Amino acid sequence: MGFIKLLFLSNLIKFLKFFFVISCDLKPIKSALFANEIALATDKEILRLVNLPGPKLTKILQISVILIFFIFKNFKRSFIKLSKFSLLFICLLVYDCLSVMIIKTIFSLAASIIKFIIFYLFFLNAYADAVNKKYEPNEKGILALMYHRFEENKYPSTNIKINIFRKHLKIIKENNFSFLNPKNFELEFNKVSGNKKILLTIDDAFSSFYLNAWPILKKNKIPFILFVSTEAVGKKGYMNWDQIIEISKEDFVFIGNHSHSHDYLVDFKFEEFEKDINKSIKIFEKNLGYNSNFFSYPFGEYSLEQKKYITKKFQYAFGQHSGVIDLNKDKYELPRFPINEKYGDLERFKFLINLLPIQYKVITPEEKFLLDVNNPPELVIEFFNDQPKINKINCFSNEGGEWKNSKLNYKKDKIEVILTEKFLPRRGRINCSMQDEDGWRWFGTQFTLN
Repeated sequence: MGFIKLLFLSNLIKFLKFFFVISCDLKPIKSALFANEIALATDKEILRLVNLPGPKLTKILQISVILIFFIFKNFKRSFIKLSKFSLLFICLLVYDCLSVMIIKTIFSLAASIIKFIIFYLFFLNAYADAVNKKYEPNEKGILALMYHRFEENKYPSTNIKINIFRKHLKIIKENNFSFLNPKNFELEFNKVSGNKKILLTIDDAFSSFYLNAWPILKKNKIPFILFVSTEAVGKKGYMNWDQIIEISKEDFVFIGNHSHSHDYLVDFKFEEFEKDINKSIKIFEKNLGYNSNFFSYPFGEYSLEQKKYITKKFQYAFGQHSGVIDLNKDKYELPRFPINEKYGDLERFKFLINLLPIQYKVITPEEKFLLDVNNPPELVIEFFNDQPKINKINCFSNEGGEWKNSKLNYKKDKIEVILTEKFLPRRGRINCSMQDEDGWRWFGTQFTLN
């Protein structure tokens, strides 16, 4: 009976592993499969110590059992009535009771337990990223800034004057905010930020960045992420691969992926989108030897299907909606404040770098690509149970093509944003703010229209 219990426990472990696999959603599947690979290796290493019988022994046992039943059928006629399933079951039972198989089962059980523990640990780690944490009142957040061109004054919507850029850096230092090195991003993202940190990001790798901003950042060793669209590299007005490789050698510089074409990817068929992303990854691997952990959506636009694909290729993805990053934000919808000539004046800059995050559990709908049938969206912001003063939050949006205050329906731990007019092409934006004893808090979200 003890051995039967051993067999039962061994198979129970296998069932539990299977149950965890089918219970996982898409986000931790990759980690789960990786855990299973490690577990298989562990299993093989343990079973290597045992000389196991092969398939031939199994067949011999099957034939032997059937012969025994045939020889003794006159003494025990009830054996004749045994079904094929019953014969197979008894055969396997005899096979499992061999001494060598008992040893195998003991080692297999030990391996299964180890596999289960490994799998469970990876399972918890995977879901730690997928499940929102509790509200953290002391969270100061990470504020990401997005620049494009430097001293290209004929492009005011994406340009910043270099003297203004120098003043931006000075203001950050005067406020005693530290610049976040992207190599520490994962560590900082997953913990409560007791002190505000600033993350510099530069999109598109224009030549004006290399000529005008890079010398300043290099001299002061100020960390940043440079997001590169691979199709444009080497063309007029853009950095070439030699320049990108040069700056990537510094330990405070990270090169991020910004797609291949930098087109309106949300308009692509999924197969075209997938091809564009994979092409950029191959070019990264060819020229840099790796693909980046960071991705930036061109124009901050994406559909839910595209976002899910990005989660398979990158660890983090940034949009172009405003807000402050905290440990509860979706790591594939990270906010950044766009900085240009219009939105880079010093008074606004001083205001925004002091903003704090508004934490929330989830925003619905998750789909940020709107068709006519779901425009305007039914927007709901869900907060944490112990989160204070959510009734002090105000939101405004550009519904109908004009910025206006949005009507809000405050519920327990939720806010419904009542949008009465459609967003007009190409983007719909909603920004929410609140002032408390610690200062102004802010978050935003962006929708893209077909």
